[in-house]
Amino acid sequence: MPFAKRFQLDHTDRVILRNLQAEGRITNVELARRAGLTAPPCLRRLRALEDEGVVRGYHADLDAESLGYAVTVFAMVSLKSQAEADLCAFEDHCSRHPQIRECHMLNGEIDFLLKVVSHDLPEFQRFLTEHLTGAPNVASVKTSLTIRTTKNEPGVPVD
Repeated sequence: MPFAKRFQLDHTDRVILRNLQAEGRITNVELARRAGLTAPPCLRRLRALEDEGVVRGYHADLDAESLGYAVTVFAMVSLKSQAEADLCAFEDHCSRHPQIRECHMLNGEIDFLLKVVSHDLPEFQRFLTEHLTGAPNVASVKTSLTIRTTKNEPGVPVD
């Protein structure tokens, strides 16, 4: 059951979450100051948010191009069968490929939307033919190459 349905987040929790999401490396002392708390209660609140799964982890936001990933493609995958075992098998297939950065099961004509990164277009084409179109149970794959990204904001809005 999601955290928000079991417990009410108060204004202070939301201040903590908003600041932490914007600045993952913020110190507990600074986070407490911004939330109007002292450090120990702020840390207790943060640990409770982590324990409840509201804060799932911490990561660095890396620039793909700086690491040589010049191509980002969205792949829309349709499967031949939507039986639960087949859906899970495809999700497992996706989890084994680090170039697939996101995998979303959809409702509608397309079964999955994937975000795939590659160093260049020939590398993506090899990945597409060797690992996506030929994967078990895949009926079709439609791709769209990203031209420009104007917004890439991780996380969710914290009201």
